[in-house]
Amino acid sequence: MDLGLKGLNALVTGGTKGIGRAIAETLVAEGANIAFCARDAGQVAATAAEFERSGVKVFGRALDVADAQALATWVQDSGTALGGIDIVVANVSALAIANDEEAWSKGFQVDLMSTVRLVNAAMPMLEKSKHPSIVTISSVSGREIDFACGPYGAFKAAVIHYTHGLACNLAGKGIRANSVSPGNIYFAGGVWNQIEVGNPDLFKAALALNPTGRMGTAQETANAAVFLASPAASFITGTNLVVDGALTKGVQY
Repeated sequence: MDLGLKGLNALVTGGTKGIGRAIAETLVAEGANIAFCARDAGQVAATAAEFERSGVKVFGRALDVADAQALATWVQDSGTALGGIDIVVANVSALAIANDEEAWSKGFQVDLMSTVRLVNAAMPMLEKSKHPSIVTISSVSGREIDFACGPYGAFKAAVIHYTHGLACNLAGKGIRANSVSPGNIYFAGGVWNQIEVGNPDLFKAALALNPTGRMGTAQETANAAVFLASPAASFITGTNLVVDGALTKGVQY
């Protein structure tokens, strides 16, 4: 299937590792121009160099998405560098699991407000696009109560609600908005790799909950996100696509 992404301009937050990196790589492989950000300047430079070998336009910048001004400036500069914005993927999370005020504050600023600010900054350019699309990365923790039911789960649920609201309010402008909710996703250096090393009992218990007998991969999540972002999903908006290998038990109606 041709996803129709060649020549489109995409923004991805957190694009140097894990799910964000896999999404950015898949967009590039499909011929999309890419702008991405992450906090580590060295990783941003190395990732940009790899993407540039594909022959697409690439714009990377090191920043903290919790910095509202830095985020807005990056979005504007990305639009200038690429020649517009067609796709926005909000991927970054603070992974705030603790139940203290600092965790709640970080989760609010990074998971929720950086998503809102990203969309707001990109909106003038999305409104000019022929194939405008917004994809937010939520989590199964946003729809079921699990060990991350504090700030992480609460703000991931808020992201789903916010995204569905965008879909309804922007449908008349032809701007689509969808969420992807991954289950347990394992990759080197990721949270489940860290738990495997630091808390093997929790890792074993979590793995046992997966009916497939394994955790998912970043690429499996990226495949879903890139499809939803693409013109091939032109009549899909307002959905929350769960990518969890039947981990969650709640039925989506």
